[in-house]
Amino acid sequence: MKATLGSRVIAESEDIVEAAGYAYFPAEAVRTDWLEKAAKTARDLECPHGVQFYDLVVDGARHARAAWSYEAPQPKMAAVGGRFGFWQDVSVG
Repeated sequence: MKATLGSRVIAESEDIVEAAGYAYFPAEAVRTDWLEKAAKTARDLECPHGVQFYDLVVDGARHARAAWSYEAPQPKMAAVGGRFGFWQDVSVG
């Protein structure tokens, strides 16, 4: 499975965990050099799983909050701990 932004591959792996309608990639399969931590919002701080959103910066263009990970997932989301999900401008398939 791949996560792409235009022609750029952001992540690629067959080791995918699906949860809540999203595919989560292992950190080692993600171009983390293109991710920058986004400031946490009040809603982020309310997340019981310790969500951290990331801006995706590719070719000088910033795609705000296009990726996320859970830093302290509760048991029902434990399988996605340390993994990254993508949405908005990022295509996953």
